[in-house]
Amino acid sequence: MKRLLINKIALFLSSLSAIVGMLFLAWILATLFLKGINSLSFSLFVNDLVDGGLRNLIFGQFLMALIATVIGVPLGMMAGIYLREYSNGRYANLIRDLSDIMMSAPSIVIGSFVFVTIVVPMGGINGFAGAIALAIMLIPIVVSTTDNMLSLVPKELREAGIALGGAKHQVILDVVLKAAKVGLMTGILLAFARIIGETAPLLFTSGTNSFWTTNLNNAFPSLSVSIYNLANFPTDKARDLAWAASFILTMIVLFINIVGRIITREKGK
Repeated sequence: MKRLLINKIALFLSSLSAIVGMLFLAWILATLFLKGINSLSFSLFVNDLVDGGLRNLIFGQFLMALIATVIGVPLGMMAGIYLREYSNGRYANLIRDLSDIMMSAPSIVIGSFVFVTIVVPMGGINGFAGAIALAIMLIPIVVSTTDNMLSLVPKELREAGIALGGAKHQVILDVVLKAAKVGLMTGILLAFARIIGETAPLLFTSGTNSFWTTNLNNAFPSLSVSIYNLANFPTDKARDLAWAASFILTMIVLFINIVGRIITREKGK
């Protein structure tokens, strides 16, 4: 009876916590939707921030995230492949532990690190530093995803490839990675969604810019940093622009996450 009572209490408390969490999430999303949708207009997508639009900010946010993905995905995948296919023992577990620590590290710490190591030597904030900060956040996520997805590939596939005369690297490229490609793609999409909405590391590295620019050597347009700045402006127009930008960024992240979940679900079927 005592264990049954404890189980019911634990179940009630966990259910209550989930309900409270969902209510707060629904409150946040409802507020964001109502205020954001009322601030949307077509001009936001054709004008830059200097003219009361968000075009350059959306472009800048996507460009830095794409550069970070181009840098981080190959490095993260190679590290994950090494952990799963080549390394073993304490050394591999140490790398996995470090990767987990990096995933949980506050993004502002990563921004401070990039500021000291890249921004200061380069003489000022710039888009490259912002992309590198995002790449540092992306790499451990890709490492963990690659490691986990490759662990799900049956050993028999590897053995069959080797039995057919394939070298180990050929088996990994032609058999193992192809078998895990859906999971890897989903992980990359979710990692991209994770970094595209980051603000803290960009405050120290790329800053933002009110004008359209493709020059990554200077302060670069950032949607998330501009939301932070606009929200602190005293005018209603600036705050409405911040709500619209927040709504757009949330929809982008939500869309990417939904696509990732759909891919995973279809693979499961």
